[in-house]
Amino acid sequence: MRLVIIESPYAGDTARNVAYAKAAMRDCLERGEAPYASHLLFTQAGILDDTNPAQRALGIEAGLAWGAKADATVVYRDLGVTAGMQEGISRALSEGRKVEYREIRAWAGRGSSQS
Repeated sequence: MRLVIIESPYAGDTARNVAYAKAAMRDCLERGEAPYASHLLFTQAGILDDTNPAQRALGIEAGLAWGAKADATVVYRDLGVTAGMQEGISRALSEGRKVEYREIRAWAGRGSSQS
């Protein structure tokens, strides 16, 4: 399986964004990929507090460190591309990792996240 890092929105409308990230993970799995979405893991209760800037930065850095092992970064952009996602895209490009942009048909037109 190809290892991929998922970039999708998290902050803002977190309920919607978590549901979207889960749909992105499923999309990757259906493509035969092994996805990793640190924003679904590290933001769970008892791990890191995404509203705390230092903890958020720690989670982002940990997720990006995993990215160095990935074959590609996949950006799910139906809800927009946030600053956090752009950081992941920039890191992927600077490390020479392929960046792919995707949409999930069922999410088309559901609005843009600017978080």
